[in-house]
Amino acid sequence: MKKTVLVTALVGVMGASNAMAQDDQKAFSLEGGLGFIFTTGNTDSTSISGSLESHQELERWSNDYNIEGLYKKESVENDAGEDEDRTSAQKFYGSAQANYKLDNPDYRLFGFGSYKDDRFSSFNYQSTVAAGWNQQIWESDRQSLEYSLGPGYTWQETIEGEKQNGFIVRASAAYQWLISDTSKFTQTLSTEVGSDNTKSRSESALTATISGNLSMKVAIKLDHNSNVDSGIEKLDTETAVTLVYSFF
Repeated sequence: MKKTVLVTALVGVMGASNAMAQDDQKAFSLEGGLGFIFTTGNTDSTSISGSLESHQELERWSNDYNIEGLYKKESVENDAGEDEDRTSAQKFYGSAQANYKLDNPDYRLFGFGSYKDDRFSSFNYQSTVAAGWNQQIWESDRQSLEYSLGPGYTWQETIEGEKQNGFIVRASAAYQWLISDTSKFTQTLSTEVGSDNTKSRSESALTATISGNLSMKVAIKLDHNSNVDSGIEKLDTETAVTLVYSFF
């Protein structure tokens, strides 16, 4: 008889803002998610995913930080007909961007850094630094849109050990729409164009309040590399459902 047990635990936290010097409001927010999936029966597997996002709004600075991780282990039958545990997904991604506000706070200079380690991609690691221009195109009570554009440098190593370091051009955009008092939609896009590879990322997320400070977030993430080895997909997709608890 097939027996499947599925346990999913999704936890989120959000930490928030407090008043600082003079009349300026200094804000700090933190949002985290953690998910577990266990299956048994015809397929035995364990999946763990986690994320941590933070935003800091100061008089002269607007900063964003992001950490993501995914791990999956499966029990598969080997050539001898015996079951053995194999890791089928293991990746880590971290990034940070600092935006320095000019006299017009909608005009900013940014600095960006990221690191990615995906065991089942064409690269042992991918790291980027970039700097340039950031602009808040518009901001209202319900919607906001900003973009960043500037040169940078990337360090990459393929699974064959080949170094692919070089200059890039990085572009990114972030959009937020407060659909109602209890729901919001966010969209982020980024691309890093280089001579050896073009790396792009996208996340579309819908967050809705369930009750009080408890919300549910549904996100679709796309991760694309233009230059990969034969047999490896250029596009990775990930869909996540996270429960978020907010502190204000």
